[in-house]
Amino acid sequence: MSQAIAVKALRVRLDETLIVDGVDLDVATGEWVTVIGPNGAGKSTALRAIGGLVPFDGTVELNGVPVDRLPRRERAKTIAGVAQNPVVPPAMRVFDYTLLGRTPYVPPLGRESAADLEMVDEVLAALDLSRFASRRLDTLSGGERQRVFLARALAQGARILLLDEPTSALDIGHQQEVLELVDHLRAERGLTVLATMHDLSTAGEYADRMVLLAAGRVVAAGPPREVLTEANLATHYRVRVRVVEGEHGPLVVPVRGRVDRSA
Repeated sequence: MSQAIAVKALRVRLDETLIVDGVDLDVATGEWVTVIGPNGAGKSTALRAIGGLVPFDGTVELNGVPVDRLPRRERAKTIAGVAQNPVVPPAMRVFDYTLLGRTPYVPPLGRESAADLEMVDEVLAALDLSRFASRRLDTLSGGERQRVFLARALAQGARILLLDEPTSALDIGHQQEVLELVDHLRAERGLTVLATMHDLSTAGEYADRMVLLAAGRVVAAGPPREVLTEANLATHYRVRVRVVEGEHGPLVVPVRGRVDRSA
């Protein structure tokens, strides 16, 4: 199977501080890989580097092409991202925000084509957002806004999705709604997904493989059952948990008690 994302020896410094330290990571075409790790592990920074948004050392290839050799427009046609807290212009309406995803296809000083408008209509319909097309984003619920953020990414026509904590601000019902939608679209459209998540049980249910980062390094990688172990989580999260078998993957259950964080 071909590699949609291939990362070797990725290192990222921010303000002279080494945040990501020699990460190797690959995602096969059509695969869903989720990166987990404690706060400050470098998850979001690694994702931004893979998307070509921050300077890095090492190599990042998208469909076999180094990301830093892709012109910005071609990169935007290849990979689309949903940030933790997307910046939304004031009073932006759903249709107009989604239409921003077509920017890579609009010639300089040009206007959106009929095909661009049709693409937005199609994406809004697929995500059950057509009825919100004229609504302002700031009038929507958290789950509805998250679907709009995903709609903009899908409107780019990219086959690789980078999702940085896509459910962090959502209740459990909206979390499941968004992740089921992503998984459905992945199967329907042949998308490749690289995500970061904090909710370990949820991450384990949806990911084909997981990568555990700690202090900027990969400390475990593989199927969820091999990564979400009590030993791994005790060592790198400093927590007491029980890992039990769920219907779709391992479930992580916190166990009350004091944890020694001085080690």
